[in-house]
Amino acid sequence: MPLHNHLHVHVGTESVRWRKSTESNPSGNCVELAELTDGMIGLRNSRHPTGPVLVYTRAEIAAFFVGVRHGEFDDLAG
Repeated sequence: MPLHNHLHVHVGTESVRWRKSTESNPSGNCVELAELTDGMIGLRNSRHPTGPVLVYTRAEIAAFFVGVRHGEFDDLAG
């Protein structure tokens, strides 16, 4: 499987709708996701909304969500 170079860039995100989990804590230590204008998925730190954005394909985000649902990252949450 070829590796994808994840972009860590500043993108024009003013026109996208950022979303975060309803389970996010009130202090704002969360990540937000948004569909970017080119169909890619952006991920950013909610505490730094004008900072850099990690950009992934839909397939990469879908694979991550499958792993989360299957508990593959549970050991990192404690």
